[in-house]
Amino acid sequence: MMKERKKRNRKIRYIVVIVILVLLIAIAGIGAYVLSKYTVKTIYVEGNTHYTDAQIISFVMENRLDYNSVYLSLKYKNKEITGIPFVQAMDIKILSKDTIKIMVYEKSLAGYVEYLGRFLYFDKDGVVVESSSERINGIPQVSGLSFDSVELYEKLPIGDDSVFGSILSITKLLSKYDLAADRIYFAGKEITLYFGDVRVALGTSGHIDEKVARLYYILPELTGRSGVLNMKDYENVTDNVTFVQD
Repeated sequence: MMKERKKRNRKIRYIVVIVILVLLIAIAGIGAYVLSKYTVKTIYVEGNTHYTDAQIISFVMENRLDYNSVYLSLKYKNKEITGIPFVQAMDIKILSKDTIKIMVYEKSLAGYVEYLGRFLYFDKDGVVVESSSERINGIPQVSGLSFDSVELYEKLPIGDDSVFGSILSITKLLSKYDLAADRIYFAGKEITLYFGDVRVALGTSGHIDEKVARLYYILPELTGRSGVLNMKDYENVTDNVTFVQD
């Protein structure tokens, strides 16, 4: 009786070992197939302006294993990538076994101020969303604002929040007309835009749409010149605009 039980146990252990070996071989075979057939060869990147496609890819594809689309889909399933300056989040979409798309969602930046040797970028509400040693092309510097301290992820303590609305309006209009101001200067309610050596005195934010629309046609004529373009009293196309050269 005892011998038969031992014999049966040995047979069961033998079968278990065989099953385990078969499973391991099957898993190894599937793994080899997945590694060979699901290698990422094509990568699309969308939504990025501050970083090149190559930089975004380097953030996501950290090692050789990341180039397997099955592994990548599991790694980034329901996961947002954070901790990259100027990027709010990134999503990874698996389009096919060898193709992925990286969707980049950048932080909304209205402008920046310089403070203690750093560039502090803020959004449309005046909240500082990034502190960096890097100056980003296309994001205007805002000067003339008074504050004693700045906290990351807190609103700039300038006292008059209406300024942020003016900044947002200006930056949107400049983007609309493909104009890149180097600096937006506030002296109380008076606004001055800097384009190289040309200073554009806008006055208050009244009729700002008309002023920037007219500026689009005037600014190319001032290339290489230095002086002040006075648009303080401009309201419509019948109004004169004067330029006083330095």
